[in-house]
Amino acid sequence: MIPPNADTQGIGMTSARTRDRLVQRLREGGITSEVVLERIRTVPRHLFVDEALASRAYEDSALPIGHGQTISQPYVVALMTQALLEPAAGAQPLRKVLEVGTGCGYQTAVLSPLVRQIFSIERIGALLTSTRARLKALGVDNIRFRHGDGFEGWPGQAPFDGIIVAAAPADVPAALLEQLAPGGRLVIPVGPPGGQDLVRYTRHDGGLQREVLERVSFVPFLEGTD
Repeated sequence: MIPPNADTQGIGMTSARTRDRLVQRLREGGITSEVVLERIRTVPRHLFVDEALASRAYEDSALPIGHGQTISQPYVVALMTQALLEPAAGAQPLRKVLEVGTGCGYQTAVLSPLVRQIFSIERIGALLTSTRARLKALGVDNIRFRHGDGFEGWPGQAPFDGIIVAAAPADVPAALLEQLAPGGRLVIPVGPPGGQDLVRYTRHDGGLQREVLERVSFVPFLEGTD
């Protein structure tokens, strides 16, 4: 859990009013889960971006975090978290979640208290090192990290009740679908650069149900590690 004094570790503009305005925008944009909205309200997003960008942390926009990566806009983080958590017919509670693309750790921190354990993969070693230290300092402690290729998932820990992916492949990696538990959900952006569909797959006895949630724009999902 993120400690109550986390807001003191940054800029003074992170007032309740600033966060309330962001949450209200997300609610008006269609985010209905009060649990997810409360996480957006309480996670100190300014601690996940460079100090030079901290004044923009509570805008509903993506921001650069280095290494050619971005922190997703709060609306997209909220939408993906809500889609992962929403009960579907026959779906079981989320105990084990695989996160592909740890990034700066913002999505990880939002999701952390809402599931039992997160297994998070990041392909960029330097980014993973700094993010691991940041989340540890914030008291986010139900995470296992791995420097690896997200296309492969995490076979040794599968199956997963939920999988959330923070980069867009042209096609869904087969390994991720194979690692879904019965009733499990995969939330992933899919498509070419410049515009993708955010898709939710749910594994049922009869196969996979596919739902297109919204048009989005993500950095590309790359194979290998750096």
